[in-house]
Amino acid sequence: MEENKTIISPIPGVFYRKPAPDKEVYVNEGDSVKAGDVIGLVEVMKNYYEIKAEADGVIDRFLADNEQLLDAGQEIAILK
Repeated sequence: MEENKTIISPIPGVFYRKPAPDKEVYVNEGDSVKAGDVIGLVEVMKNYYEIKAEADGVIDRFLADNEQLLDAGQEIAILK
């Protein structure tokens, strides 16, 4: 059985699931992603950093909410 992978934030900041307030989320729970696909952004002092899937899989669930303040190393989503 394949092990689930956890996507973590490499930096502290505010997590966004969409590229802009009026846009759709990058991915939803249940969506398939490929390694390198953007699943969200972390904003630090008006700089935005893409959070990418590190492997192919399906987003099982998000552990961080949109606009949630994250610590470095905090879990964002589970990829199965």
